[in-house]
Amino acid sequence: MRWLLRTAGFLVLLAGFQLFILTEFTDQYFAWTIKPFITAAFLGGGYFASCLLEFLASRRGKWVEARIAVPAVFTFTTLTLIATLLHLDRFHFNSPSVLAWFAAWFWLAIYATVPLAMLVMWILQHRLSKRDEKSSTSLPVALRFLLAAQSVIMLVWGVSLFVDPSYSMASWPWMLTPLTSQAIGAWLIGIGVLAAHTFIENQFSRVRIALISFLAFGILEIIALIRYPGSFDWSEVSGRVYLALVGSMLLTGLFSMKSGSAKH
Repeated sequence: MRWLLRTAGFLVLLAGFQLFILTEFTDQYFAWTIKPFITAAFLGGGYFASCLLEFLASRRGKWVEARIAVPAVFTFTTLTLIATLLHLDRFHFNSPSVLAWFAAWFWLAIYATVPLAMLVMWILQHRLSKRDEKSSTSLPVALRFLLAAQSVIMLVWGVSLFVDPSYSMASWPWMLTPLTSQAIGAWLIGIGVLAAHTFIENQFSRVRIALISFLAFGILEIIALIRYPGSFDWSEVSGRVYLALVGSMLLTGLFSMKSGSAKH
């Protein structure tokens, strides 16, 4: 499991670099062409935050302190595989660009492998793990309230974007295609699962890495907005909900780090 998390972390680091750094060159270096550019930046921010989550999980000495990463990663990778299979025609499988062609096939190979490997390792790890150790440091009530609200909003919004893209794309604060709608939906569902899992665990030592990744995600998505403000619909309700959601993730990360330092 430790090496699987490290491998997955390295792979999402590559995807983050392709999308968050080389945002405007997905037609040349990524598995499919993504426009508007803010979509690629959003996805890249998610991959960078996921890299941090998986790397930190791989460094924990106890399973009870690392398992927070696994359900969310498994959920996201499974949904992304489904979205990929539904939109194979959008991928660069026949691109004249060697890099784009390789990226498309590499993408398919990763998402065809990682969810199954994660599920097998998850089952084996659960069987081998000892009984959970008790912890005396619970999460503050206000923090749990934020996590519950984040989970509900992201799961509802994510499921809507993933299940019915043609109808739900209009609920997002910038233009989407059916593929990018499902890609973003997969991220929202995965993060929603992470927030719900964090709420349920309710022990700071068990969820600290998740809260750190929330902070990273919030910062990266703000940077994406600063880079491409013209693509964002600032006047619609969806835009305000999105901003509130990103702001709450920043607050969650900052609050948890402050709380953790104060209690330790």
